[in-house]
Amino acid sequence: MGWFEALVLGLVQGLTEFLPISSSAHIRVVSAFFGWNDPGAAFTAVIQLGTEAAVLIYFRRRIWDIVHTWSRSLVNRDLREEPAARMGWYVIAGSVPIGVLGLAFKDQIETTVRDLRLVGACLIVFGLLLAVADRLARNELTLDKNLNLPHALTYGLAQALALIPGVSRSGGTTGAGLLLGYRREEAAEYSFLLAIPAVLMSGVLELFKIGDGATPNWGPTILATVVSFAVGYAAIAWFLRYISTHRFTPFIVYRVLLGLVVIGAVSFDLIPAK
Repeated sequence: MGWFEALVLGLVQGLTEFLPISSSAHIRVVSAFFGWNDPGAAFTAVIQLGTEAAVLIYFRRRIWDIVHTWSRSLVNRDLREEPAARMGWYVIAGSVPIGVLGLAFKDQIETTVRDLRLVGACLIVFGLLLAVADRLARNELTLDKNLNLPHALTYGLAQALALIPGVSRSGGTTGAGLLLGYRREEAAEYSFLLAIPAVLMSGVLELFKIGDGATPNWGPTILATVVSFAVGYAAIAWFLRYISTHRFTPFIVYRVLLGLVVIGAVSFDLIPAK
């Protein structure tokens, strides 16, 4: 992988990670249309550490409150009903599905599900599902008052679907939150918090593969990660402001159109499926 390719993919990662349009799909699709080799699941997982660093900094006060209160509640019973302490447990519980499924289907995640025909289909199908969720959304519930264990597990199962490029971690979990009745910005916030354990664990594990075989070298990978952090931080702020007053319609239309373009390009042999 060259420096220009790393720069482009870092920009793509930062722009798309927090929008409900699937960053992993865009990394795969952009590489295919430029005629670049598939950078692979390991590269994608590692540069997500950049966008996750943006989450840690953007939500630093919220995260510190959760970690601090949750850890103190382990020995202080009076704190166990505090919203921040309960959120700590809900993030842990919601992370279980993606951890289990990620390990169980590790080989398929790195090979089979990266087929562009599947990526295109997922962009369309899950875009339409997000449209349904957006239409049915009550936009009422808040995390501090209403989040419970069944809801956390539902969010977690939706996040696990994002192991397939084209589904979108943000789109899947936020869509699940809308169906459960949460306000858009609340659903998005929990989506970002829930991603922290999964992304950090996946990224750290995949670090050991960088530079081996067909995996990109360290230099371009670091550049892409740094760029994804800077762009991702700005994307978080914009997205949370946007969805507080707007529906997901532009993202849904974009997903469907991109999915059709990808499937059409593969069908006419303009880009390879694998």
